[in-house]
Amino acid sequence: MPSSPHRAPAAAPATAVGPVARAAALTALLVVMVDLPAAAAEAAAPAGPEAIVQQVDPAALRATVQALVGFGTRHTMSDTKSATRGIGAARRWVRARFEAISAACGGCLEVVSLRRTVTGPVIPTPTEVVDIVAIQRGSADPNRVLAITGHLDSRVTDILNATSDAPGANDDASGVAAVMEAARVLSGQHFRATLVYGVLSGEEQGLYGGKILADHARAQGWQVEADLNNDIVGNSHGGDGVNDNSVVRVFSEGTKANETPEQANRRRYNGGEIDSPSRNLARTMAAIADRAMTNFRVEMVYRTDRYGRGGDQVEFLAAGYPAVRVTEAHEDYTRQHQDLRTEHGIRYGDVIEGVDFDYLAQVTRLNALTLAQLARAPAPPAGVSIAGAVTPNTILKWQPVPGAAHYRVHWRSTTDPQWRHRREVAGDATQLELKNVPIDDSFFGVSAVAADGAESPVVFPGPAGAF
Repeated sequence: MPSSPHRAPAAAPATAVGPVARAAALTALLVVMVDLPAAAAEAAAPAGPEAIVQQVDPAALRATVQALVGFGTRHTMSDTKSATRGIGAARRWVRARFEAISAACGGCLEVVSLRRTVTGPVIPTPTEVVDIVAIQRGSADPNRVLAITGHLDSRVTDILNATSDAPGANDDASGVAAVMEAARVLSGQHFRATLVYGVLSGEEQGLYGGKILADHARAQGWQVEADLNNDIVGNSHGGDGVNDNSVVRVFSEGTKANETPEQANRRRYNGGEIDSPSRNLARTMAAIADRAMTNFRVEMVYRTDRYGRGGDQVEFLAAGYPAVRVTEAHEDYTRQHQDLRTEHGIRYGDVIEGVDFDYLAQVTRLNALTLAQLARAPAPPAGVSIAGAVTPNTILKWQPVPGAAHYRVHWRSTTDPQWRHRREVAGDATQLELKNVPIDDSFFGVSAVAADGAESPVVFPGPAGAF
C-alpha cells in the first residue's frame, strides 16, 4: 500500500483479452485449481516441515496470480456486477476457490464474507468493502487464532482511477496467492488452534480490510496470536539492480501500538522495546527459516513497515494483536502504483512478468511452516514475571499453559537480536532459577513446547512482551 519444475505460460496483458475469452480462461483455471487440493488430500502426507515444503506448488501460485490479473482491475471502487472484470468478479472467484479447497477437505473451512460500507479521503462515494475469509477451526483450542492475510485490491498512479487496467500482480496478487496456497496445503491437516486465511480489500484506500477483519476478531472474542500480512512478496529482481531469491524481509513493531503510559514508563526503565510479541513472532519466523528451509532466510526489520508506508497489519496492531508484514527484500518501484506504459525504455506497471514464482513459493513455504508450528504449539505463556535484583541469579515464573509438555527459558545479551541461550524446564514446572546468570546483563523470555516439539513464540516478561 500506502503500498517449480513446471511453469505455466505467462498471462497475456488484460488489454489484449476480450470479456468472453477472459471468462473462458478463468473458468478453465478454476477447474484446474479445484483438482489441486484433491490430489493433496489423496496423498495424505504428514504435517511435518518437509511435507509442507514439498506441497507448496509454484504452478498453483502462478495460476492464482494469473486469474487475478485477468480481472483487469481490482480497484476497491471498480465494477462489482461484471462476471469478468473488477473487484466484484475477483472476490467471487476467491470465495469459489476457498469453497473448492474446503470441499476437498470435507468441509474443513468456513468461508465468510465480511462487509462494510465506507467513505474516506480517497473513497469519495459510499463503497462496500468486502473481505473474503476462510476459517479452519482448531481441535483443542479453537479460540486461539493464527491469521495470514493479503489484499485483493489493486491500483494505478491515480488512486481514484477505478477503470484503467491495474493488474496488481505483485501488489498484491502475490500475497493473495500465498494466502490461498497456504490454505490449500494446510487445510487437510489438524491443528490445536484455529487458522484464518484472509483475502482483504480496501487496503490501498486506507487499510479498511485490515480493520474490518481485526474488528471481526474482537467481536468474535478471538485470541489472535499472530497475523502474517503478506504484501508485495513475489519479486526477486529489485529496482536497485540486485537479484536475490534467498531473503525476505519481516517487519515488526518494537513497542505495542496500544501501550499505556504506565506500561511505557516501566518499559523505558527495564527494557522491552525490542521484545514486543510482534518482534518475537518475527524471531520465530527467522528461526523456522534457518531450521527448515534451504537457501532462504528472514531479514528482520525493526520497524512496523517500510518508511512512511503501511499495510493491513497496522490495523491488527492497533487492535492489540501481534502482527508482522512480510515483504520481498528488493522492491521495484517501477512496478508499484503505476499506469501501464513504457517511457524512456522502462516498462512501468505491476504485470505478471514481474513475479518470480519460485521465490513466491519460498515465501509461501515460510508462512505455511510458521502457521503450522504455531497452530500445533501451545499458547505463549501468560503471566511471565522476572526477579533477581541485587542477586547473582535470575528467577522466571509463568502460568501453566494447557497442552504444554514442558517449557523453555531463553536469554540473550541486551544487544543481541536473537535468543542465544536456553534452558529446558521439565514437566509442569512453572518457574526456573538461573544460577549465576544476572538479571542486569541479559534479556529473558519463556516459551511453551508441545509433546511433538512445536514451540510457541518467546514471551518477554511483563506487559511489554505479553501476548
